[in-house]
Amino acid sequence: MNASTLFTTPNAERYLGTLCKHFGHKVPVTHKPGSGRIELPFGQCDLRADETGLHLNVEAPDKTKLDKAAEVISSHLDRFAFRENPQLDWQVSAA
Repeated sequence: MNASTLFTTPNAERYLGTLCKHFGHKVPVTHKPGSGRIELPFGQCDLRADETGLHLNVEAPDKTKLDKAAEVISSHLDRFAFRENPQLDWQVSAA
């Protein structure tokens, strides 16, 4: 299962780096300019930064784990981007 969302922000690259650096102390992370992947125990999150904002895509084997992965990523982004008050609208797909 997948869920994706877009956080419209001019600071996408900075938040991508902050999320990857933070999670890199706990779980496997890959990070390069413009993209990253966070591998949580219950799912993974692919991140991409561009001129429109920070694109987030979580993937997990079932809905419960998908929801947990989206919540963990959302709560951390809320903390790091509190000045911008991210309003994430996750779109779920079964593919």
